[in-house]
Amino acid sequence: MNNLSAIAVFCGSNSGGNELYADGAAQLGASFADNNIKLIYGGTHKGLMGALADALLEGKGDAHGIITQRLYDKGHLHAGLQAHEVVATMRERKGRMDELADAFIALPGGIGTLEEFMEVWTLNQLGEIQKPLGLFNVNGFYDPFMVFIDHMITERFLPPEHRHSIVVESDPQLLLKGLQQYQPTDVPKWLPIV
Repeated sequence: MNNLSAIAVFCGSNSGGNELYADGAAQLGASFADNNIKLIYGGTHKGLMGALADALLEGKGDAHGIITQRLYDKGHLHAGLQAHEVVATMRERKGRMDELADAFIALPGGIGTLEEFMEVWTLNQLGEIQKPLGLFNVNGFYDPFMVFIDHMITERFLPPEHRHSIVVESDPQLLLKGLQQYQPTDVPKWLPIV
């Protein structure tokens, strides 16, 4: 079983077009509080990030925000966090999140959310980190993404075993359980030439 004392969450600073996304973020925040998991995230009060942090804090959970100086100067820092850091760049922010987290989850979001998740998935694939990661598939948000991952496999750009190196769940408790039970794949990323 993996220790999940702190999990980094990547998610939208917008709320999306369906209230189910904010509801899902709040459910995940409450699950963190219930399971004594510290939230490591981008530190803002905006969008799904804010809904996630608000629910966690309402449940007496612990949140650590890492925000860039530019966003801090715009007043985007969530005022209720127990701890926060202000860093110079997004790259520095991601590095600190990698250091502090035992695992990673992506909620629905935009290109930044996807980029952050893909970076840690790539680092896992290359063996540079060995931490569980998952997608919280609220309202089927990540279904089209997983179809694209399957297309990568069909076109022989990704070994099939690597599709299963992430946990994809629509229930927060099942997602956390999957991350606890996560086993990294030992299949190399390089496919044989056929």
